[in-house]
Amino acid sequence: MKLTGAEILIESLKKEGVEVVFGYPGGSVLPIFDKLYDAPFRFILTRHEQGAAHAADGYARATGKVGVCIATSGPGATNLVTGIATAYMDSVPIVAITGQVKTFLIGNDAFQEADITGITRPITKHNYLVEDIRDLARVIKEAFHIARTGRPGPVLIDMPVDIQLEETEFHYPEKVEIRGYNPTYEGHIGQIKRSAKAISESKRPILYVGGGAIISEASEEVKELAIKNEIPVTMTLLGLGTFPQDHNLALGMLGMHGTAYANHAIMESDLIIAVGARFDDRVTGKLEAFAPHAKVIHIDIDPASVSKNVEVDIPIVGDAKTVLKQLNKFVKRPDTERWLKQIDEWKKAYPLKYADDGKLYPQYVVEEIYNATKGEAIISTEVGQNQMWAAQFYKFKKPRTIISSGGLGTMGYGFPAAIGAKVGRPKDVVFDIAGDGSIQMNIQELATAVINKIPVKVAILNNCYLGMVRQWQELFYNKRYSFTSLGGTCPDFVKLAESYGAVGIRVTKKEDVRPAIERALAIDNVVFLDFHVEREENVFPMVPAGEAINRMIGGMA
Repeated sequence: MKLTGAEILIESLKKEGVEVVFGYPGGSVLPIFDKLYDAPFRFILTRHEQGAAHAADGYARATGKVGVCIATSGPGATNLVTGIATAYMDSVPIVAITGQVKTFLIGNDAFQEADITGITRPITKHNYLVEDIRDLARVIKEAFHIARTGRPGPVLIDMPVDIQLEETEFHYPEKVEIRGYNPTYEGHIGQIKRSAKAISESKRPILYVGGGAIISEASEEVKELAIKNEIPVTMTLLGLGTFPQDHNLALGMLGMHGTAYANHAIMESDLIIAVGARFDDRVTGKLEAFAPHAKVIHIDIDPASVSKNVEVDIPIVGDAKTVLKQLNKFVKRPDTERWLKQIDEWKKAYPLKYADDGKLYPQYVVEEIYNATKGEAIISTEVGQNQMWAAQFYKFKKPRTIISSGGLGTMGYGFPAAIGAKVGRPKDVVFDIAGDGSIQMNIQELATAVINKIPVKVAILNNCYLGMVRQWQELFYNKRYSFTSLGGTCPDFVKLAESYGAVGIRVTKKEDVRPAIERALAIDNVVFLDFHVEREENVFPMVPAGEAINRMIGGMA
């Protein structure tokens, strides 16, 4: 039986086990949308293509599955770009499908034509322009394979409208063979044994864990290595939840806004065991001053990440879970007693703190969300101060419970990503911790959440500033608040939520925080919690740009 290109796409998505697709229709994807009308999986119409890309991303992070989004050609496709770049920076598996003008019009500046494969080449793991319908099934199979294997990432498939309408025999490949693409999963046994010896002989070891550990489902192996050998654990923003933050070996997040004790520990360590982390600039600070006493073991599936920023002594290319399983067989417990005492002293000397004077502080709001949800919620974040307070004061216990734009730092990410996460894990409570600036960038997705009955909760830490930029202006630009004040007043988020059919709750007093959160959790609808917090509260600790990470600005605002 012959199928059209649009039908082949639907059948291929079924073969890949796709459960939900996010997107927005347009002229160049009409044949696809006609077939989506009867498709056996859920389609969620977002109110902007960027929202579709972020929702697919949030779905993928929360579930570990490939997220899928669809947009039309030209402006529809380019509206996906920020979401694709976000997924690329954070190694998130999504497949983005875009419509394109007819093949014979490509390159002629046709109506709503954009070279989306050229535009997205630097921000996709791979992309395809389908010019022959006979290649379509193979392309889709390869796209999902590439997106989910090795170091995951976004793959784009650009489908001209005439390819969607043409017919051919449908044969979905059973396996994928791509010349030159063969990710390494098994670590070199010699390097693993060298690493075990180095760990056993170390006096001040530290586990530095990134998002790659979550991607490879290596949480149990990380816990085994840490707990059996009494090794403290610090995590990147995207690594939070790999190791429970309420454990005595947990140091929380490190880096620019990490805990002081995590930063001091990594700077004084004699051995860093890096798992699925890439030593980005927000972690290392001044590179030449980073961890001067430490040898480095680096476990990562992406060979290009090893020794990219920090010179590594023992590289192990492979899947984090697979490598750690082997490593745990050989490690003999090092003597870390004195090291742990030193870390306890740092924890007592430099706790995370904020003022307790009866005023409403954003850190308190995050703590109360943690208490009310017992640390079991999925937390998405926007970007800026709200993101850092969430990372500092919500004690993540499990993997895939923080959904946040780490590498790209995309404002407007958190709300649509929360929608995607809730679709993927409907039984979990999903909270978006937001800023009043960031939430307005994709606030139209309120309609998506309400109409599709996706009851996410949104905590807006409302200070009527672009808070993180204002903080930098305060500290480094003599309080010259150049266009970071949002006018001294923000939208009435309660009325705005109600206008979409959601619930809005305004909170201005500290004593009303917990009751408002409890009320929101009891409501089976989208809820906007508008917390009017102290306007010029800052995120501390903070490492100034270009400084070593133990040169922190601390204290309270």
